[in-house]
Amino acid sequence: MVALSRPESLLARSTQSYVCQSCGNVTAKWAGRCEACGEWNTIELELAEAGPPGPGAAKSKGRKLEFTDLAGGGEIEPRVLSGNLEFDRACGGGLVPGSALLIGGDPGVGKSTLLLQIAAGLAQAGERVAYISGEEATAQIRLRAKRLGVDRAPVHLAAATSLADILATLKAEKPGVVIIDSIQTLWSDALPAAPGTVTQVRACAQELVRFAKSSGAIMMLVGHVTKDGQIAGPRVVEHMVDGVMYFESEHGRDFRILRAVKNRFGAAQEIGIFEMTSAGLAEVANPSELFLTANEEPVSGAAVFAGIEGSRPLLVEIQALVSPSALAAPRRAVVGWDGARLSMLLAVLDARAGLDFGRHDVFLNVAGGLRIAEPAADLAAAAALCSSLFDLPLAPGCAVFGEVALSGAVRPVNQVQARLKEAKKLGFTAALAPVGADGEGLKVSPAASLADLVAWIRASG
Repeated sequence: MVALSRPESLLARSTQSYVCQSCGNVTAKWAGRCEACGEWNTIELELAEAGPPGPGAAKSKGRKLEFTDLAGGGEIEPRVLSGNLEFDRACGGGLVPGSALLIGGDPGVGKSTLLLQIAAGLAQAGERVAYISGEEATAQIRLRAKRLGVDRAPVHLAAATSLADILATLKAEKPGVVIIDSIQTLWSDALPAAPGTVTQVRACAQELVRFAKSSGAIMMLVGHVTKDGQIAGPRVVEHMVDGVMYFESEHGRDFRILRAVKNRFGAAQEIGIFEMTSAGLAEVANPSELFLTANEEPVSGAAVFAGIEGSRPLLVEIQALVSPSALAAPRRAVVGWDGARLSMLLAVLDARAGLDFGRHDVFLNVAGGLRIAEPAADLAAAAALCSSLFDLPLAPGCAVFGEVALSGAVRPVNQVQARLKEAKKLGFTAALAPVGADGEGLKVSPAASLADLVAWIRASG
């Protein structure tokens, strides 16, 4: 009897595609530059197994979904507190069971140190914690734990990179918290692509997130970052997880900022502030002290901005230096603020307040290395610029905040009371704020336009 062979078209075969390792865009042929994101030399060949096509392919019948109402039938599980107040604040008040977090940051910023401290705190609180590293051996992690003083914590430690082995272990052990360091080191034997490629990162992240949702475990994934500071791999991974956090640090400084750029269970842009010490990362109880300069005598070009980071009020000093320029195109340099917003603010000051910044070099710096993104810093930056231009220091003990419109008007901002309360708590006695701000025990000078700002600076000098 002659054995009949299946047609070649029905056999599983290997297909190839070219995938950008920066954005995940798929193309039919190789190119030096990705058309989707514009990056150079990021397109690589990846192979994938294609299943049997056509009407003869096996099809899943599926199952009927069971709907429920919005109220639900059971009680909402409480958040899990790690014992680290700054980390819990950045997460929105604690960790949510069944959630997945993606944590990224520059090499050496302290991601593994932070997560090891969090793992130890959760384990000591009674949680079953699994810490799986694909970058370090268990002996290296034990050395770090001993240095941090958490080597006695009952953390379940393993070093592995195989996704199949990790999932089999997690299903058998049933931990409440899982930490994977890092997602770029994992690989699935179901895919022929190399570890760290877009295909592997996307598939491994999807399986781990699915496990978290089905088991109720808290999943924390560490992600590498690119040279631009973005988490490496396809952006679809950031959409799959419930929270994305960046661990930030300014070179040469000891403090670290954990910023939540996405959080389904809390406020985005919430931050936790830490200080790197010889014993690990320590919480900063009063972060405003990090970003304020203690000057005995007031100096020109310095203004204290009462800002909001997430839900936390924070006072930071904005420094400006304005000097006559001998160049045809005066210099503009800014650190910690948006350069385009500085250019817009200088144009508004020239057009609406009758000042002359066009013939001056302008340098603006946010003290302490913090980066400010909210528009409420406009008035404080304008106050620092005008103070330096006039060489008149601002009134001592005064905080400034407000958004500046293109018309030169000062627009109101949110959470005014929280800003003023934080300023009063730190010993400030006055504030320059938009019209309508309540005093909260401070002497508030209302500013309706930039003309009021200029008059206030001249009067205080």
